[in-house]
Amino acid sequence: MNEPGPGPRKRLRVVIIGAGYVARHHISALRTLDFVDIVALVDVDLSVASALAGEFGIGRVAATLTEISNESPDVAYVLTPPESHCKLTLQALDQGCHVLVEKPMAETVEECAAMISAASQRGRVLSVNHSDRFDPVVVRALELVKSGACGEPVVLDIIRSSEYPPYGGGPLPAMVRQGSYPFRDLGTHGLYLIESFLGPIAALEVLHRESGKDPNLKFDEWYALATCERGIGRLQISWNVRPMQNRLILQGTRGTVEVDRFLQVCRVNRALPGPKFVGMVISGFANAVKETFAIPFNVLRFATSRLKPSPGIRSGCAEFARAIHEGRPPPVSAAEGSRIVALMEPACRKADAERAAELASRLAPIRRVPLLVTGAAGFLGSALVRRLRASGSEVRVLVRKPLLWMQLDPGIQVVVGDLGDPEVVSHAVEGVEVLYHVGAAMRGSAREFAAGTVWGTRNVIAACLKWQVKRLVYVSSLSVLDHAGRMTGVPVTETSALEPRPEQRGFYTQSKLDAERLVVTAIENQGLAAVIIRPGQIFGPGAEKAAPNGVVAIGGRWIAVGPGAQLIPLVYVEDVVDALLLAAAKGDIAGRCFNVVDPRQSRQEEYLAAVRGNAVHRVRVHRVPVPVFLCLAAAVELLGRVLRRPVPLTRYRVRSLRPLAYFQLDAVRRDLGWEPRVGVEEGLAQTFPQG
Repeated sequence: MNEPGPGPRKRLRVVIIGAGYVARHHISALRTLDFVDIVALVDVDLSVASALAGEFGIGRVAATLTEISNESPDVAYVLTPPESHCKLTLQALDQGCHVLVEKPMAETVEECAAMISAASQRGRVLSVNHSDRFDPVVVRALELVKSGACGEPVVLDIIRSSEYPPYGGGPLPAMVRQGSYPFRDLGTHGLYLIESFLGPIAALEVLHRESGKDPNLKFDEWYALATCERGIGRLQISWNVRPMQNRLILQGTRGTVEVDRFLQVCRVNRALPGPKFVGMVISGFANAVKETFAIPFNVLRFATSRLKPSPGIRSGCAEFARAIHEGRPPPVSAAEGSRIVALMEPACRKADAERAAELASRLAPIRRVPLLVTGAAGFLGSALVRRLRASGSEVRVLVRKPLLWMQLDPGIQVVVGDLGDPEVVSHAVEGVEVLYHVGAAMRGSAREFAAGTVWGTRNVIAACLKWQVKRLVYVSSLSVLDHAGRMTGVPVTETSALEPRPEQRGFYTQSKLDAERLVVTAIENQGLAAVIIRPGQIFGPGAEKAAPNGVVAIGGRWIAVGPGAQLIPLVYVEDVVDALLLAAAKGDIAGRCFNVVDPRQSRQEEYLAAVRGNAVHRVRVHRVPVPVFLCLAAAVELLGRVLRRPVPLTRYRVRSLRPLAYFQLDAVRRDLGWEPRVGVEEGLAQTFPQG
């Protein structure tokens, strides 16, 4: 165990290392201590660090610890990903700092030993923020168990479900790269809580499982069985269980203690004298009455900021600072942090090896194939692949999840990976002559659109230039054009105004516009041999549930905004495939952009009538006047301002729902040589058979 720090002193000079989400909780907690000065914030991403420092009034920002050595910090809080804990802790100790490192202490026992040795040699205090131990409701449960409220402990169950921010593109982070990451992250909490209730873990068995729901989170189900000094601990961690749970259930010889950490309630069920059924009824009623008041009270405390988010993180952070200030031992010893890492290490090593082997297999050498399709699992991409195979062409596809029909076709070479990953995209593009870049994010968060659309296109461009691809056919979208500001009746062409306020249209429009601009810039400045195709509203069998332009899908219903007579830019999926093949084959159109829309003017109501008459895919359609939807949007905007959160519906987005119409198609007909073979009328008949 490390020796206590110096005796009481006037103030502590603290440096925060890492500007991620957990830093906000640490900074907020430290600002409540009148003996702490936060002298600097260190993060390799200076823009993120500067924004956080500005929010909290921290005067110094730096990319490395060395840069702030003249601030003479006394204490360092290491709040970075686990892979950097050891390196940064050693640097902070070298500068004379006491260190609190976020969990887990490090990735290996060897790293933990090096950290402990360095702290001992320099006479500094090293501790780990095992924050769940400081959660008020967990503290209450520990007090109850120690007081004998449930008799002798028998079994402790910890049930935790979670979700991670999606992969945002770029070099693979530890969360994606490591098979063990989920267990390193949340398993740490589970194991030290088991020890807090049941004593040291003597034996541990760990299982991990892959559901396949998120290709970027390899093992998303974890189960652990711990044999302890005073009972058995069982841990379940899931990224699939919904609604999310964060519960502890301790069963003893005279009762149970149940903790719901999300609701911050602690429930005690005691074995009462008398008939068992009567005792259960009394306990049930008592807990129901208690929680009827406790849950609303906790919600009120949270709403009024009396109950802070992540209270355990804040409490553990503050308690370490107090311990250093008062010259007493830290609340969690470095030895405890190292012991938890040692318990996890065998299971982590196994999962990491399995994930490493899988990632390596994705980059295994492959024979040359002339054609590559990204987004091949999507509606348009799969139609393109089937057409290419029907013509006898061998095709390589880049997909996040392998599809069975592609794997069974010897003429399709499957590369598994994410468009946001530069390494796997480069591997997929090597040796290709023509690349159809159809892939893009269609739903999700800003990070998912950034990875799938913006990073994906950036990676595709870089790979095309590196491997000298002869032709890139890039599928953009008409959403990049200005919808709200266009003049009625003015023809839409390839040079029509782009969307001036993409951030107000939503993630899809913003990411597609950013991606198209990347392609245009590469064409103009780097000689990228690319053709841009902007399809209209693509429809066809398999996309029956996709709402047409001017319609919003909400809860299984379609809300049609505005008059049914408004024109919509339809184009049948096989006709779009024709345009893509022409864009790849014609030699004199590199650098050009083409809007691909069926020349037949189609009314929105015509499409909706076909949907209503379809015997298989029936959808309830409700029409709402534009002024009514604008009023709803105004109310949603007001709510967003009150809550200080972004909202999915704004007045500008409502005005932008108006479909584009009156397309001038001279360029696509004359220069690309495209005419629809199937057309809207026949396409609607094939998509929505009437019955």
